[in-house]
Amino acid sequence: MAGRTTSRHTGDTKSRILDAAETLFIDCGYEAMSLRQITSRAEVNLAAVNYHFGSKESLIHSMLSRRLDRLNEERVKLLERFDRMLGERLTCEHVLGAMFIPALRLSRDPRVGGKAFLRLLGRAYTDPSAFIRDFLNAHYASVAVRFFDAFQRALPHLPREELGWRLHFAIGALSGVLAGADTESLIAEFSQGKTMNDLQLIARLASLMVAALKAPLPDASQLAMFAAVLGDATDKDACAEANPSFGGSPDNACPLAGHAADAAHGEPRGPASSACAANASFGQADASPLAQHQ
Repeated sequence: MAGRTTSRHTGDTKSRILDAAETLFIDCGYEAMSLRQITSRAEVNLAAVNYHFGSKESLIHSMLSRRLDRLNEERVKLLERFDRMLGERLTCEHVLGAMFIPALRLSRDPRVGGKAFLRLLGRAYTDPSAFIRDFLNAHYASVAVRFFDAFQRALPHLPREELGWRLHFAIGALSGVLAGADTESLIAEFSQGKTMNDLQLIARLASLMVAALKAPLPDASQLAMFAAVLGDATDKDACAEANPSFGGSPDNACPLAGHAADAAHGEPRGPASSACAANASFGQADASPLAQHQ
């Protein structure tokens, strides 16, 4: 009996530490949270954290794994089910459903996530810490690859790099929204106080991404239009006002002017655009939210 009580107490202590770390991570982010804050919130001493986890890094690994492992297992199972059912008829909506439905289910279950679950996801996918990025890439890269490949099959007209760009921005924007509100607050904000079922919520979450992913590639006329806009924003007078050293010589030329000219010919260039393209590439990008959280 005494052994059973000790085991239960040990489990309670470990859970309290994990819960405290999760709350602080959601509210503050990895870099801003400290072991002192965690022990204070969990009402334990530092020795308890060291006993159960050994370090702050190991604690955060455990905190993220207890939520994201199950989430990604359920995502993969649902994606595999859709694959078996649909084969070559797999749609973008089904792939997005495999991403969103398990997350929403877990957010409804207080035992495995609860109301703050979507906020945890949002924080995990947007936290700038290299430690968090490295952990997510190391543990969930294979899931990321499976989902990216599924998106490619559902959207065969999109070049790989273009798909990477679109996923990067669409999921990044969604993650930022999720990081700011729990599920109930999100529903209340979306529906202006009206009730909303899971189908309606998923449709709201997915609709913007579907539109972004299915949009046609920009044609020559669109490139020319944006080249004109960029040119208007970076003409000599505007640059001179913003930068008094601007004198019209090649060394002082407005840095965006060349991009405007290249864009008119469909050839954006320069280290900034190259870096963005590399970062947005799903297979390589540390900055890609999908790559990080799958």
